[in-house]
Amino acid sequence: MKIRVDPLDVLFSQYIRIRAVERKGGCERCGTPKKYTELQCAHFMGRGRKATRWDEDNAVGLCMGCHVYLDSQPLEKVEFFRGLLGDKLELLQARARTPVRYLDKAALKLYFEEKLKRFG
Repeated sequence: MKIRVDPLDVLFSQYIRIRAVERKGGCERCGTPKKYTELQCAHFMGRGRKATRWDEDNAVGLCMGCHVYLDSQPLEKVEFFRGLLGDKLELLQARARTPVRYLDKAALKLYFEEKLKRFG
């Protein structure tokens, strides 16, 4: 079943991809220089888990090749995110297992709009 794309997903993806360019100049895995429009927003825990769907720790900006590769290599994906997050990885995994009844999408939208403004 395909997960529906929410308008908040579009905003979140834009933020993650721009953040990747600011951090690494492109892909956060291979380091290939890319514009944010050439990157994809890759999640560690799938978007079906509402508790971490829009969690900044749960996503990175990757080129298509690295995104496809990590999605096909789960052990390497875990190690990649462990390298980025360290001990925070276990906290992210615990948050992903936490049932969520309500998320304030309006607040999340405002939060990510403000984050994007900082990039100019």
